[in-house]
Amino acid sequence: MRRLPLKQSPPFSAFARPARAWACIMLCVLLGACGFKLRGVSPLPFNTMYTNIPENSDFGSRLRRAVIASSPHTRFVTDAAAADAKLIQLSNTQSLREVSINAQGLVEEYELNLAFVFQLTDAKGHVLLAPTTLTATREIPYDATAVQAKQGEIGNLFIEMQQSLIDRVIRRLTSPDVIEAVKNAESGPVEANPADITPIAPQARPPMPLSNVPGAGSH
Repeated sequence: MRRLPLKQSPPFSAFARPARAWACIMLCVLLGACGFKLRGVSPLPFNTMYTNIPENSDFGSRLRRAVIASSPHTRFVTDAAAADAKLIQLSNTQSLREVSINAQGLVEEYELNLAFVFQLTDAKGHVLLAPTTLTATREIPYDATAVQAKQGEIGNLFIEMQQSLIDRVIRRLTSPDVIEAVKNAESGPVEANPADITPIAPQARPPMPLSNVPGAGSH
């Protein structure tokens, strides 16, 4: 009797490929439902920007790099009249505050504070983002027997806090309300005079000179 050839089953990989594809699709759907987005460019709704934040300051250079990384088509200009938008720094302060002191009167813990106040207007002075205050606060234990090491740690923490504020500035500049304000700029209010804006409350006097702390001090 003639034997019929057995029908061969497709290799396992033939089933695995579609399975992996469906798994990837379902993962993307689930992540999208959770609001997850891959970090990437978030174009600003303007091509040129002016800011009064000094370019040679640590904060200013970091902010410029963050804007360009998020919105590659946006470039900074030195002439405010030639800018589509003006990012105006109204205040930028940082300070140290004693949180706890031991029985010997030595500081055991410091509180670090940053406060950045800014506004965004278009070339004609229409307000795109009203004066906005962003703050960051961190606490750090202190050891008077390791002053140099602790000052370096404080400086690094201030830099991390600065970057956190810059990330929040970028999110505000690319937010839907700013994009909508750009579209309706002509009907919006004209920028407030910085002299009419209530300044932020003065910070407590730092317990050590900020000049001794890398990355510290007002910008």
